[in-house]
Amino acid sequence: MSEKYSAEMPEAEAPIRDELDSSKVIDSASVDENSITSDPQDIDQKKLDRIYRKLDYRIIPALWCMYFLTSFGGGAYGNTLVMNRDKGHSLSQHLRLSRKDLSTASALYYVGYIVFDVPMNLIMTKVSPQSWLARIVITVGLVYTCYSSLSNPGGLKAVRFISGMVGAGTWPGMSYYISLWYPNERITRRIGYYFTATQISVAVGGLVGAGVQHIDGNRGYTGWQWMYLIYGVITMTVGVSLLWWLPDRPFKTESESTGKLSTFYNRYFTTSHPLNEEEKAIHQLDIKDKQVVVKWGYKEVFEIITDLRIWPIIIMYFGVVGCGIGIDVFAATIITTNNPKLTDVQVNLLVAPIWLFDLAGILIMTPLADKFKKFRPVIFSFGCCIIMAGLFIMTYAHGPWKKYSGMLISGFGLGPTVPICMSWSNEIFSKRYGDVGSAVSAALVSGFGSLGSVTVTRAFYSSWPADVKRQFHYSNMMLVMLLGVSIMASGVTHFLKDRIRQVKN
Repeated sequence: MSEKYSAEMPEAEAPIRDELDSSKVIDSASVDENSITSDPQDIDQKKLDRIYRKLDYRIIPALWCMYFLTSFGGGAYGNTLVMNRDKGHSLSQHLRLSRKDLSTASALYYVGYIVFDVPMNLIMTKVSPQSWLARIVITVGLVYTCYSSLSNPGGLKAVRFISGMVGAGTWPGMSYYISLWYPNERITRRIGYYFTATQISVAVGGLVGAGVQHIDGNRGYTGWQWMYLIYGVITMTVGVSLLWWLPDRPFKTESESTGKLSTFYNRYFTTSHPLNEEEKAIHQLDIKDKQVVVKWGYKEVFEIITDLRIWPIIIMYFGVVGCGIGIDVFAATIITTNNPKLTDVQVNLLVAPIWLFDLAGILIMTPLADKFKKFRPVIFSFGCCIIMAGLFIMTYAHGPWKKYSGMLISGFGLGPTVPICMSWSNEIFSKRYGDVGSAVSAALVSGFGSLGSVTVTRAFYSSWPADVKRQFHYSNMMLVMLLGVSIMASGVTHFLKDRIRQVKN
């Protein structure tokens, strides 16, 4: 019988639990047994809340910085395409990029990301998660530093594909990492906390780009070359710091290597556990279902991919991410089209509040999704309805400021939707497939769901010339349709979430 399942299972699958390799079970903290209850229900919740707040102070800022920097690269790339174009020094002008070159480079980035998302996250289940996340940030910084040496369109296409490849596993990897430290009822808000980094990076990217333009020509480098050099060096530095900033797994396994190289690495390139012995014991009791590292092979990966429950979640993610990218990438274009009298500076200032509303949606609604887990499809659908309401106002309201208010409303609704998708996939797939279920489901949802970004950027708004004259009415309504499909997919997910395959002997 297979050994792939985690300890948290329905009764029908309980026999598998007894066959797990005992060598994989954690080493319990050495504390007074009389001071720690064996029943998770009897744990002092106030003490448990303090423990998770302590973990928050250590883990969330590190993940936030990681996601901020890896997200910043996409915005930096967009800025450098037009940076210092009045002097003929933009990346597009310097490399003589055609529209076809730009679209191909964009597509290759997503190809690299989608193809390598699952393999990268699978590797993370076999190695030190903290080291793997640090590796992602370091290599992203290294590759973007190489952008400063670009001299032809072919080089841009190659480096965009490599960017997608080395950055693959970032978002699902963080989701997997957070699932190691927190029980599912505490995950959504934590994902929401570091998800805010991408909104802030959009606003900061424009300000940094404006500043870097002023050093165009210094020491023979153009503004876009300085942008990539500065960004790359900072990103690599933070990536190295994550080795000591992020703690590794919350528990150790007896199967871990004890060789000289591993001992040296663990001594000098990892940090100590953030909790004291008593806190560690309480924490391990609260996440006792995650104290087994489950064996897996290609058969288990195939079973997750063919599990019907993964595809509705991917569709949920597809719709909301496509909508989010549409508003993100084309916000300035939409505002300018609705109110052509605005200056470039005014347009940039008006983009930032959209993501502040998005931040508010995250902070208000993700705690509810954790507290009322059974109502996650309702909360997700409610967020989608808010986005749809904003899109209808953007489309049919009279006057540019009323249309702009629709963008703010849509931003608020977008906030909680992505974190709910990630935490829900973890809840469903970790129950049956354990460690590998969390990792593969996160990668599949992130990878295939990101095709929504490709669809929107290549088919809607400014990529749909005929719709520009209609003030993007059709593009907005296509997003409404995508959101409607996402809502239906959330209902299907709710219906299927407890329909688990029969165990095969």
